[in-house]
Amino acid sequence: MAEQSESMLSGYRVLDLTDEKGLLCGKILGDLGADVIKVERPEGDAARHIGPFYHNEPHPERSLFWFAMNTSKRGITLNIETIDGREIFKKLVKKADFVIESFAPGYLNKLGLGYKALEKINPAVIMVSITPYGPTGPYKDWKTSDIVAWAMGGEMNLVGDADRPPIRMSGHSQVFLQSGSDGAMGALAALWGRWSTGQGQQVDVSVLDSAAYSSIYYNPGPWARRGGAGLFMKRGVARQGGHRTTNIYRCKDGWVCYSHGGSNRLSPSLPLIKWMEAEGFTNDFLKNFDWDRPDFATMPQEEMDQVEEPTSRFFMSKTKAELLEGCVKYQIMMYPCATAADMLENPQLAARGFWVRLEHPELHDTITYAGAFGSFSEAPIRITRRAPLIGEHNEEIYGDELGISKEKLLTLKQAGVI
Repeated sequence: MAEQSESMLSGYRVLDLTDEKGLLCGKILGDLGADVIKVERPEGDAARHIGPFYHNEPHPERSLFWFAMNTSKRGITLNIETIDGREIFKKLVKKADFVIESFAPGYLNKLGLGYKALEKINPAVIMVSITPYGPTGPYKDWKTSDIVAWAMGGEMNLVGDADRPPIRMSGHSQVFLQSGSDGAMGALAALWGRWSTGQGQQVDVSVLDSAAYSSIYYNPGPWARRGGAGLFMKRGVARQGGHRTTNIYRCKDGWVCYSHGGSNRLSPSLPLIKWMEAEGFTNDFLKNFDWDRPDFATMPQEEMDQVEEPTSRFFMSKTKAELLEGCVKYQIMMYPCATAADMLENPQLAARGFWVRLEHPELHDTITYAGAFGSFSEAPIRITRRAPLIGEHNEEIYGDELGISKEKLLTLKQAGVI
């Protein structure tokens, strides 16, 4: 095995001008080893004001969302709406392999920084543009938020009860995370193409496209409907033909996901019933129940209630860990609903070195982060640094790399350029 000294994208440079729609794109490329430079406006990126915050203290240098989405990046401030700012950016582009951005379609073109302008400066540059609806089509000038894209992409229609309005399933920027990861895939595909042609290109990622792609391939066909069995349910209950069945049960220290399915091979009931019987939680109804009955999915609600009542009592007698251990022993299709604390203590994640501890000297603290999405035998994926402070690497990049004097940097700062 080769010594793990370099990562897969070592030697490549990325200029990251994205907001929350594309921050994950730069993070992925950075964790793969690229030198990612996060370009912010002089007062700091708007995403720094997205919570939650470290110790619940709202502050642009305390956003945990910002921390998570900007690891493995250096950071500079630059106002590209100024003449000097645009000239500095063009100098950076000369040595860049990627430019990733999420401005409104046409914005960079008006500044003379669109792809056609940048490829004249650097024909090999790859620009990844992440926009709400793409630069073409009737919606191209519309704005969006994550919840809007979630709804328009079809995912929200699948979540909730059939007789009620749809609900939001995810709590935080789910579709924007998808568009960011799609942007990273597009960037790497374009890099592969560049190895053959020597020419860069522009990658167009639409947030709506990302949402629709996920929705269609996750729940394809006309049978994908809100409240259907096997789909997401509200409050842990789903409708199955003639009755409503519980899918999320409370236990001693939280919740577990389980659903009675009779003899259904995906969720058979008998393994759990045998365990319940061994510990005295069955009754005459359960002992005499025909689990092979063909009408299990449409049996009356009162019968389903008699199945679920002792099941609920049994789950309440156990912890999540005890239930998981028993499920492995009895081969039961059930799993605990993990909290963030549970995940931190998960022995499988710990054994694979999933969690990473990063020092935050400015906070006098060390914070635990989710690590790599995979493991590669020859080139590691790793978080190389915490998220940058506002303008933290201005002097390093502008002074040491571009050769701008300290006096000039002071003048640029006073003029609102950096």
